[in-house]
Amino acid sequence: MEFDITDLVPGTSQFRDEVRTWLDEHLVGEFAAHRGVGSPTDDTAWEVRTAWERELSAGNWLGLTWPREYGGRGLGLVEEIIFEYEYARAAAPARVNTQALELLGPTLLAFGTDEQKQRFLPKILSVEEMWGQGFSEPGAGSDLASVRTRAAFDGEQWHVDGQKVWTTFGQHADWLYVLCRTDPDATLRHRGLSLLLVDVAQPGVEVRPIENLYRSTEFSECFFSDALTGADMVVGGVGNGWKVVMTTLGMERGSALMPMQLAMQREVMDLVEEAKRSGAVDDALVRQELVDAVIGVQLMRSTNLRIVVDLLRQSGGEPGAATEAAATVSKLFASIHHQRIGELAVDLLGPDAVFAKVHQRAEEARKLFLLSRAETIYGGTSEIQRNIIAERLLGLPR
Repeated sequence: MEFDITDLVPGTSQFRDEVRTWLDEHLVGEFAAHRGVGSPTDDTAWEVRTAWERELSAGNWLGLTWPREYGGRGLGLVEEIIFEYEYARAAAPARVNTQALELLGPTLLAFGTDEQKQRFLPKILSVEEMWGQGFSEPGAGSDLASVRTRAAFDGEQWHVDGQKVWTTFGQHADWLYVLCRTDPDATLRHRGLSLLLVDVAQPGVEVRPIENLYRSTEFSECFFSDALTGADMVVGGVGNGWKVVMTTLGMERGSALMPMQLAMQREVMDLVEEAKRSGAVDDALVRQELVDAVIGVQLMRSTNLRIVVDLLRQSGGEPGAATEAAATVSKLFASIHHQRIGELAVDLLGPDAVFAKVHQRAEEARKLFLLSRAETIYGGTSEIQRNIIAERLLGLPR
């Protein structure tokens, strides 16, 4: 049975129908030809997807829960969840400015000054400015407290020096939000950190794309050499960067994984159809792997449903400890299971998926297999997720 959140929240079917109608009317032509293209870490068909995001902006579908004064619609979490499910169900092209819409924007709403909100939020919603995240470094990935990029204040502006890596869509970014060490003498590593907003268009910033296994360049490394930013470009106050960043990272959980379940479900059902087409489904072992894949996405569905219900019950939509724990489990399982789906895909397609661009199904299988390898790393490595589950959910010692 297909999940429909309107069954849980009476009176929301009208909004769901509004979303469906708009998508039916606007997801046409070139946009329809790029259904399902891209992901939060795949910049395929960037120009088409950017145009599509501007179409969404014109329809006022970006920042649904953001205040109206900044260009949002001031709606609730339930409407946002409905939109994300309908968006995933329609297989609309993946949005390009997710770093701003899902991470920086909510962070500014929580910690930004009135001036920062007025300056940046409307241009995010109008798709005028793209953002990238400057957190990870060559020696500080999951252990963000070890960041060494420094920012020194000269009384008028900040001077930033250092390096960031794995910046998603960094080569497309107009601005970066950068975690910097502003107090190198702080006694504890997580203290003395600040989150700065840095304009890319200056001599002190260099962005270099990184080619991945699939030969695409959605990640970049960023170098700062006396890059400058204003005194008013600190989010949440000087020295408060750890709290701000932990809030930002928490936004990568919760409802963010729910549309992924629908996307994976489509991938699995495509594999079922491919197995039927090729006759591989007659193999008992293949059938078992397909059943396991289907069960996996249904487990994701159940976990995500619990997260949705918990979020809707929370006052103001703020996730509690149990919800955060469930989201951590969901992220860990989703990343591992997606890799298994990718492995099954190339097994079913055989040599076509490895050696040659024979047809679209083989190309999609190869892409799924290669790109899913990174999913147990980005967004929090599986090792770190297991530590979080052990310590916070099971109560085991550090």
